[in-house]
Amino acid sequence: MQRKENPVSRFLFLYLPLILILLFLLFPFYWTFVTSIKPERELYGEVVTYWPREATFRAYRALFLDYNFLRPMTNSLIVALSTTVLTLFVATLAAYSFSRFRFRGRKAFMILFLTNNMFPTVLLLIPLYAIMRRLGILYTPLALVLSYTTFTIPFSVWLLNGYLSDLPMSLEEAGMVDGANRAQAFIKIILPVLVPCLVATGVYIFMTSWNEYTFAVMFTNEVSRTIPVSLRNLIGQLGVQWDLLTAGGIITIIPVCILFFFAQRRLVEGLTAGAVKG
Repeated sequence: MQRKENPVSRFLFLYLPLILILLFLLFPFYWTFVTSIKPERELYGEVVTYWPREATFRAYRALFLDYNFLRPMTNSLIVALSTTVLTLFVATLAAYSFSRFRFRGRKAFMILFLTNNMFPTVLLLIPLYAIMRRLGILYTPLALVLSYTTFTIPFSVWLLNGYLSDLPMSLEEAGMVDGANRAQAFIKIILPVLVPCLVATGVYIFMTSWNEYTFAVMFTNEVSRTIPVSLRNLIGQLGVQWDLLTAGGIITIIPVCILFFFAQRRLVEGLTAGAVKG
């Protein structure tokens, strides 16, 4: 006989903790938005208001009209999309090679990819700066894209390799028996199955490239500046422009939210792929 659950205990031990966790997670976003629409007298006043008496979108207008925030947004979008496409192309081919072929130095390369994430990316700043200057691409979006691939490709190879290793080789072998070569079997059979994991990996790469600051402040100038560097410039020696800073923060998270909205189903499938073997 199934025991009937008490509604009070269900609320106390299930719904109440969930509500508190959601409040803890969502309150920073709420406060950022509220700060961005506060008038100046409430923003720097002595009394703290949790909702503005006279909401205004002056900060958003000033951000685009006076600060030209559209340029860093475009730069960030170009860099993030280019890094995502380049990393997925290289990492997918590399992960397929590591999962399907046995060659000398395979384990050493995989360990090297893993240990790459153990060291801070700041160690790469000086050598990468010298390389980009020698190539003549310093202060261009290409410099950021190549810099980001130094840490997105190794991690992506590990993610994709784990999923590909769980796929049976009989899938490709069946296609090759029917007359397809290795490349055709990969494109027509493996790649469609790999889509959820590619989406999950692509979201990680995009978010990492979109939010990265250390390389962006080193390899960009006034023209090629990305969003994190532009927002950092709103913090000066004489104070912080909180209205513009929070408005920029809200605008920055919109593309990521849109990306999660359209890719959430594939993202869950990709993150849980290969977790259970049976």
